[in-house]
Amino acid sequence: MKLIDIQNLIIEKNIKVFTALEFARIMGLSNIASQKLLERYTRRNIFSRLKNGLYATRPNPPPSFLIANKIYRPSYISFETALSYYGIIPEFVYTITSATTKTTREFFVDGKTFIFHKIKTQAFTGYKPVKIGDDLILIALPEKALADYLYFVHLKKKVLSERLDIKKIDSRRIIKYIKLFGRPKFLNWVKNDILRGN
Repeated sequence: MKLIDIQNLIIEKNIKVFTALEFARIMGLSNIASQKLLERYTRRNIFSRLKNGLYATRPNPPPSFLIANKIYRPSYISFETALSYYGIIPEFVYTITSATTKTTREFFVDGKTFIFHKIKTQAFTGYKPVKIGDDLILIALPEKALADYLYFVHLKKKVLSERLDIKKIDSRRIIKYIKLFGRPKFLNWVKNDILRGN
């Protein structure tokens, strides 16, 4: 299969991140032929290897949020990244942070750091697919992103930002998410120290 045919198929199907198996199926190739093509075109910088078995298109790489959703699953964008996206913290965040039910992991892909923080399975909720550009991204709701972040602040694994803007936060909704972590001290701290006067 010629490179121009592969590129046209990828553009036509709007594929940005894909596994070797997905590539074989889309191209109608055997797994061996598919793997050889991927290796050849990765060496030529047509594709980039995000991690073993996962590839992305070049020269127009996929957005960081899409990469985050794909390189470690299940996961959704949360913590500082989501808080920055919603304007709850004013800082631009360079590290992409996500929540997962799997082991905490860190990846370095195309010059960017992706961190996945493990949370309890019962707290792995409160996210939805959001259209960002051409892509559907799994991202926490504002209250859930804040709940995830505050949980790690309470555990002393993160430092509380002095510039949190929680005026638009729904207090009842965040309390609902805080309760999922099953820690009464955490709930009391949020109610008395974070949400007081909100």
